[in-house]
Amino acid sequence: MDAHLSGGGDLEDRLSSLIISNLERDATVQNRGSHASFSSPQSQNQTRDPAPAPDPDAARLTQENLPDKSKPPRKRLNQAQRRQMSAQLSIPIEPRSRAPQAARPYNSPPGYPHHRQQQQQQQANNGPYRSQRPQSATFRPPSRGNAFSNGPPSGSPFPSHPRHQPSLSYHGPMSTPAEHHGWRQPQLQGGEPRASHIPPTLPFDATSPRPPKPGNALYHPGRQNHVRTEELKAQTDMLEGLCCTIVAGAEIEPADIAEKERFRSMIEEVARAAITHHERVNNGLLDFPPASVQLRCFGSLISGFATKAADMDLGLLSPLSPVQPNAPGSPIPRLVEKAFLDIGLGARLLTRTRVPIIKICEKPPPKLRADLLDERERWERGAQDEADDHDHHDDPDLNPIDDFQPQAPKKSRSLRQGEKRSLANYYIAARSLFRKLGGIELTNTNSFQIKRDDYEFLYEFCLAFVDGLADRTLRERLLSYRSLSRNDPNSPLHYRTLQGVYTQVEGEKMAMVWDSRQIHEKDEAQEQQAQTWVTVWKTLQNKPDYGLDPLAYNRELQLASDQLRRIPSIQVYLLSQNQYEPVSTYHSRVIRVLLELGSHDTPSPSNRVLRTAIDQYVRGILIEDVRHRVEEFAKSEEDLSLRAVSRRHKSVQLAHEFEKCLEKGLYPEESTASVRAYVELLRAPMVKSPSHGSQFDFFVPVTPESAAVMSEIRRLGDPSKMGPNQPRDPYRDRLEFPKSGVGVQCDVNFSAHLALQNTRLLRCYSLCDPRVRPLVLFVKHWAKVRHINSPYRGTLSSYGYVLMMLHYLVNVAQPFVCPNLQLLARPPPPHLSPAEIEETVTCKGRNVLFWRDEAEIQLLASQNTLTQNKDSTGHLLRGFFEYYAQSSFMTTFPSRGFDWGRDVLSLRTRGGILTKNEKGWTGAKTVIEVKSMPAPPPAQATTAVATVPMGSPGLGHLSPNLQPNSPLGVVEIQPTQQPGSAQLTQEFKEVRHRYLFAIEDPFELDHNVARTVTHHGIVAIRDEFRRAWGIIKSAGKGGHLDDLLQDVSEAEEWREMEQFSQLLSELHGREI
Repeated sequence: MDAHLSGGGDLEDRLSSLIISNLERDATVQNRGSHASFSSPQSQNQTRDPAPAPDPDAARLTQENLPDKSKPPRKRLNQAQRRQMSAQLSIPIEPRSRAPQAARPYNSPPGYPHHRQQQQQQQANNGPYRSQRPQSATFRPPSRGNAFSNGPPSGSPFPSHPRHQPSLSYHGPMSTPAEHHGWRQPQLQGGEPRASHIPPTLPFDATSPRPPKPGNALYHPGRQNHVRTEELKAQTDMLEGLCCTIVAGAEIEPADIAEKERFRSMIEEVARAAITHHERVNNGLLDFPPASVQLRCFGSLISGFATKAADMDLGLLSPLSPVQPNAPGSPIPRLVEKAFLDIGLGARLLTRTRVPIIKICEKPPPKLRADLLDERERWERGAQDEADDHDHHDDPDLNPIDDFQPQAPKKSRSLRQGEKRSLANYYIAARSLFRKLGGIELTNTNSFQIKRDDYEFLYEFCLAFVDGLADRTLRERLLSYRSLSRNDPNSPLHYRTLQGVYTQVEGEKMAMVWDSRQIHEKDEAQEQQAQTWVTVWKTLQNKPDYGLDPLAYNRELQLASDQLRRIPSIQVYLLSQNQYEPVSTYHSRVIRVLLELGSHDTPSPSNRVLRTAIDQYVRGILIEDVRHRVEEFAKSEEDLSLRAVSRRHKSVQLAHEFEKCLEKGLYPEESTASVRAYVELLRAPMVKSPSHGSQFDFFVPVTPESAAVMSEIRRLGDPSKMGPNQPRDPYRDRLEFPKSGVGVQCDVNFSAHLALQNTRLLRCYSLCDPRVRPLVLFVKHWAKVRHINSPYRGTLSSYGYVLMMLHYLVNVAQPFVCPNLQLLARPPPPHLSPAEIEETVTCKGRNVLFWRDEAEIQLLASQNTLTQNKDSTGHLLRGFFEYYAQSSFMTTFPSRGFDWGRDVLSLRTRGGILTKNEKGWTGAKTVIEVKSMPAPPPAQATTAVATVPMGSPGLGHLSPNLQPNSPLGVVEIQPTQQPGSAQLTQEFKEVRHRYLFAIEDPFELDHNVARTVTHHGIVAIRDEFRRAWGIIKSAGKGGHLDDLLQDVSEAEEWREMEQFSQLLSELHGREI
């Protein structure tokens, strides 16, 4: 046999030989010239006849026509010829072999799971041209004649159409209400829509766009991931069972809904009374009707997607008020907040959220209520609000740009690091002072706006920063370099940045360590490499043209500094424990440096590197009392290992953490004595026990009398995870409401007009099919237990997950489960009143048209005429997770997965997908919002003072009352008066618009529902989708399966308990 067939030759040569041989056979059998086989793809698309099927003797003929080995090899084909040959690989299925494949659904390559046996039979009756991408649910072909009159036939199961198209199975209501019974497509025998309604599509050929090829693999349009029938059934059965269990336990009870409605009615009366009194007394509207004030419920309780723990969302509407509740400067939010506090509720107005809201709880704990009243009194006194009102961003501050002159640098001369302040903290304090003095830090975005005076002030401040360093030697070395010289006649441009000087200080500190170190690298090669990096660093400090491009110079400094930081003999002298860094992590860092120096953790007189590492380890311990105790232990014993010193560090650190919790009163009285006894035990001298081996050379002994204490300590858990020993949570504050135990909780929104429309739209979708509610409830529960449903913590809101599921059901599932209600909107009837137009056509300038007839939707859904999709909820859930877990071809439906980096979910759009380029959502943007807020009552307020980023871009034209020369960025805002409003103050807020994940709001088209998703948030969300899809794929294959709905909190608690148990075993030996 030929080497090409035996696999010995190159793959491309083998394929070329096979193709050419087939072409020669075709020329012999069909009397066709070889040039016809290489005709253009356009000419190939002119015929409607499928390509001839391979002859049963093809293998024999191919082998016979292969060239003889003795002949010279054929000339290698050029790129165009190879591309054309690749297109020839897409061979239509021979009609004779179509019968065994009738079980496949339409538009599916081999390996796609079937939906229903009845659907399979219907789809098999439609011939080769049934293999089409489905079109929009509202698309009506211009002709009902020949199905193929508008274009060439499809010769591939994957025509080149957009990745996501709604299903063909439903055409939606016509614009005429009387045509209810004509909505559904005419059907042939067997219930399949007529073929004439299927618009033709182009096949994948040489000119068609193709999916990206993995690596250098050849393209095969029909090659997809395969799933066995038994695996598919196991996967869908698992999801079906989970969904039934979750929905049964997650759905809100009618009694809970009734309780929430009672609470809503009660606070509605309170709000009505407060607003009516204000309008009648302050605005003179004596005939103001109280009934015009409404608290209307929106959100999950109305849409049908509420779970048991769902809070209530309310929108406050007062259409007859001269100043609307959501208008800038309206006093109504503060009036309503006070009214709720006066009747004993917990109420807190959040002004830094996207829209102002009041958070309310029915039964606040005494301490929380006292804090809320104190916060209200602070506002009434004119004190500045706390800056943690649920609008946390990890954005850098805006760079202040304005025409005002920076303050004289006399205050910068008072910069002093101090002996105990770290270099990083000193830099943070200096940067803050620089901004208060009106300085402008040079960045890539503002370099063209900075003036010469700004550069001069920046350079003077940089020199003052160096002058304030606590280390005199370091200071003198830095000032001796040309890049920090005050009088360098050869450098007329001495422009620098504070960030660059800080990098230079860090790098020079490492260079000083190199000059004074007592140990060296582990071999000569690494020693020479490190010496080269140090030389490069020192040369860079005296670079003559450092001031020509300070930003480029910063990058050079950063690169050189990073090289110094990688030198192990420098790392060992700069060891220090970071704040809140666990002892085990600190110990692991030191061990890694020790190994990089070629040493090991075995004490011996010749192991000088280990002794140096231990000394630096002890010197770098953060807490002073802990450091002294560990130092005493290190000096009291000879030939100590780093492991033994670290174990002593762990015992003393644990005692310190228990003591802090005792001081805060976090333990019950009956446990206090045991905790104090254990603290004394941990601080007792450690003993050496050779019987435990090298891993337990030193440990804290436990006597039989201490057994009860140890049992109590295990029950109390790790003190390092408790509040006093944890960093401050930026998402929590003293005014945050508990998650339970406070009665009914709700949010009152003062700009809920579009939210009410969104709720109505979601409710109509929930009525389209009985599978929609359980699917949404399952996904909401999954996101909650996996901790990826908190917009305040950088992930996605529950509303975002609802839109993700609806997009999948409308545009990805085939046939679709829900039609696109916005595309099915009927034209509004004429002669609508302005109120009716605002309610059904245009709300706040936004198009809110959609098919909103709930009774009609319910009727058609009950008759099973809205969709032909009969898939189970398990099958749909499988497709949902597959769609968002990967972006290649799916095995559930003939479609591609979601492209997180490129796509925008757009529920209103035919197909459901826009691109970020189309929307202009291609990069994060920071904007400044200016809000007019009501000032405190006049009796307590005179002139409002607000802190704003002075000179920020775009602030110069916002208010004539801004005084740019005010020091420290504090400006006076003169009170102004509007009819019917209180005195106003202006609040400036930086808002970060992120587009890492993009979901277009159905009505507010410029609003990205996923704008709160940060980098860490998008990583967590995508990881969870991949985790879920991995678990689903593993079902039916045997082996261990992780819990798809495992609560992250429970898993974290178990992990913390396990780690604490291991710590106790390490400290006290294996016997405990």
